[in-house]
Amino acid sequence: MEERPARTTRVATGTRRRIVVDDSALASRIGERIRQTRLAAGLTQTQVADGRYTKGYISALENGQSKPSMAALNFIAERLGVPVGRFLDPEPDRLRQLDVDVALASGRYQEAVDGYRALLDADHDARARARMLCGLAEALVCLDRPQEAVAAASESVQLFGAAGASADGAIARYWLAGAQFLVGNGAEAEGILRDLLATVRGGLRVEPDFEARILMSLASAAARDGRHPVALAYLEEIRSIAAALDDHRRAAYLYDLSYNYRETGDIEAALRTGTAGLALYRAAGFELGVGALENDLALSYLAVGNTERARSMAASSAAHFESMGDHRWLAHVTETQAQVERSAGELPAARALAERSLILAEETHNDKAAISALRTLARIAGASGSPADALPYAEQAAERARATGSPGLIRDANRDLAELLAETGDHARAFALMREALDAG
Repeated sequence: MEERPARTTRVATGTRRRIVVDDSALASRIGERIRQTRLAAGLTQTQVADGRYTKGYISALENGQSKPSMAALNFIAERLGVPVGRFLDPEPDRLRQLDVDVALASGRYQEAVDGYRALLDADHDARARARMLCGLAEALVCLDRPQEAVAAASESVQLFGAAGASADGAIARYWLAGAQFLVGNGAEAEGILRDLLATVRGGLRVEPDFEARILMSLASAAARDGRHPVALAYLEEIRSIAAALDDHRRAAYLYDLSYNYRETGDIEAALRTGTAGLALYRAAGFELGVGALENDLALSYLAVGNTERARSMAASSAAHFESMGDHRWLAHVTETQAQVERSAGELPAARALAERSLILAEETHNDKAAISALRTLARIAGASGSPADALPYAEQAAERARATGSPGLIRDANRDLAELLAETGDHARAFALMREALDAG
């Protein structure tokens, strides 16, 4: 019942693209302006650094060997007593876009959305606008705002197509597929991804690991609909090229393996691959990945009956998302904690956690977490009362699942409700729901 880091079918990003922009000429021009202004002020590089930065960093900026952030430029401008525009003119938008690209690559998705939208208010050539729209679409997918993402990605695809930029257009189509998944148009999304896979295997050069990213997204799509053997088959295709992935992306690959192993019942493999992925995420300093994978491992430990280890992992995951202020993810982790306490027989604590998860899910418009919380509340009510007490929660979960259009969510919520209805004697409706669940996958 958990959500994994945002990628094509979920926020995240372990398969987020690496941003590569050649801004050496711009960096050189800005560096020369910094040097000239410093010399005019009669200050040394050490004096400009002033304990916040190093002399070596200021030297690298002046020589155009490092790209300055807006924070660094603001600090240097203040030290030299000049407006920051002295360094940025005549290309401030280019540097602002670099900051926005860095925000996206760092997982600061709302900051990226705000930044791209501000940039798009100005006039740009078609190709530059297409790149900004593609970044905006990625950030919106990672924030689970698919309707806006579809619009941005669609325009980006059209602009790249008109410019004959096939490789950039492929990346825009990738994020269009992600948005289509999130709006429940799975068939369209999988069609885009399979077409991209054929194009890449036919010789289109995009990014070194683009084929792996497409396969991981196809695996995620299958997993979302409960087709875990299919997901594992896609992931097995990646095994031969996994060694070429960087640590961040290899961690995401292991994460997907762990999730699908657990869903197919191979808990030992889930724990093994999940632990390996967690180590890589920690080494990369990717806090979102660490918190998400700890939540996943908590569920795997719970599946083998190790309640204490599950509780510890879930608590660590919750602490990560509390510190990040990420209430959307916290809704999932709090529901995991509710499952742990229910398993331990601590029903009042479990109910409080599930209710908190539901509140967080409603606040962040997180349907998946809300459905999971309602299903857990139904189980808690059934354990402490009667099937009739659990029915209202199960009914709400099934109704919300149907509204999402997700076969996997519909199947699981219908099965829960069908079991409760059977216990209360409503066998005809229970049978109809089980049929619907089977039809859903």
